[in-house]
Amino acid sequence: MSKISLYMDEDSTARSLALTLKSRGVNVITALEVNRLRYGDEEQLVWATSQGYTLYSSNIRDFYYLHTNFLEQKRDHAGIILVQQQKYSLGEITRGLLQLIATKSAEEMINQVEFISGWIIR
Repeated sequence: MSKISLYMDEDSTARSLALTLKSRGVNVITALEVNRLRYGDEEQLVWATSQGYTLYSSNIRDFYYLHTNFLEQKRDHAGIILVQQQKYSLGEITRGLLQLIATKSAEEMINQVEFISGWIIR
């Protein structure tokens, strides 16, 4: 079972979050780092999947819709983690992501959507 690696799309590229996760040993890349800004949501998800990354975004509506479409079309993706950023602090999001990554493997994320709200313990 391999560890979840995260690809943060441009809607969620909080530099401080990426740096915090990296300092805790999480494999994280951002759309900015790999020069993938302004690509469409589907292109982002397809690319992340092709590279073995679970996509992390605050674009809840569009990525949940894409997830549903992929399942209907019997297309695979490497997983999606969604967050409502304005609702949580950086610390809460970090703790939620670390809890999720410690609990689920990359294989268990295939074709799954996780809402970070379910992993934040207050």
